[in-house]
Amino acid sequence: MPSNFPSRVHELSAEEQSIYRQLDPSRIPQHIAIIMDGNGRWAGKRALKRFLGHQQGAESVQFVVETASRINLPWLTLYAFSLENNLRRPKSEVSFLMKLLKNYLIGNVKRMNDNNVRMAYIGRTYDLPQEVQDTMQWAMEATAKNTGTTLTLALNYGARSEIVDAVRRILTDLTTEAHTRGCSVEDLLGAGALDSLDESTLSRALYTGHMPDPDLIVRTSGEQRISNFLLWQIAYSEIYITDRLWPDFRGLHLLEAIADYQRRDRRFGGLNENSDEKIDTLQPVSELETEIATELAPPRELSRR
Repeated sequence: MPSNFPSRVHELSAEEQSIYRQLDPSRIPQHIAIIMDGNGRWAGKRALKRFLGHQQGAESVQFVVETASRINLPWLTLYAFSLENNLRRPKSEVSFLMKLLKNYLIGNVKRMNDNNVRMAYIGRTYDLPQEVQDTMQWAMEATAKNTGTTLTLALNYGARSEIVDAVRRILTDLTTEAHTRGCSVEDLLGAGALDSLDESTLSRALYTGHMPDPDLIVRTSGEQRISNFLLWQIAYSEIYITDRLWPDFRGLHLLEAIADYQRRDRRFGGLNENSDEKIDTLQPVSELETEIATELAPPRELSRR
């Protein structure tokens, strides 16, 4: 947790504080990403129209954001509107979601400033209605000086399209550099540019190039899929799934997810120092090879008497 931010833990509710006291403040995730799911089902269970589920889901966003800001969570990314939503949902629902987004930003910029929250966006936002883009830009500029939690909304977002856009960006940069140097792209690649293309190159070209990868990804509504969200970035993220529908999700439940995260043993493909597999006690490779060869050798035929 950044030490230069004043503590606002005292602003948590009594229930939230009871969970927060069980946490290790030094192990709060740097970045939490949430797949907000269940707005339609929440409304359906109450015999309400879907748009009321979306409205209640927007309320949940602000509750969760305020709790995140009070515990000094540096990065919070919310899957707000997918590329598939834009292509496959009824136009009337998409239109309502755009109005809801615009109204949310207008209505909550003051609360974001009060909570030291900075707005950001990822996705093909240039395909959103111009008036929505204008409001997004206004909200980002109005909160740009804040130094607390960065709230990133994934809008018209798809992870596969993000990777495609990253590759396009890399190729465009290579072409530009080749033209600047007065050579061909092939010459540039042959001069070592190809060898310099690695995972970090692609990571920097993603929408999230300025952000740390998520430590924790949360999915509401009990669905056990990633839904084309941050596919590259969550390679080693811990995943927390709750049956709670997004409109019922609050800051309290965010803290519960963090508590679960802190009980995990993150190894990133290696061994933890507390692992029961101690490297210095493992069988030498040479002995292991001999043992395997012996076990795989065909059995000898019994000698005939």
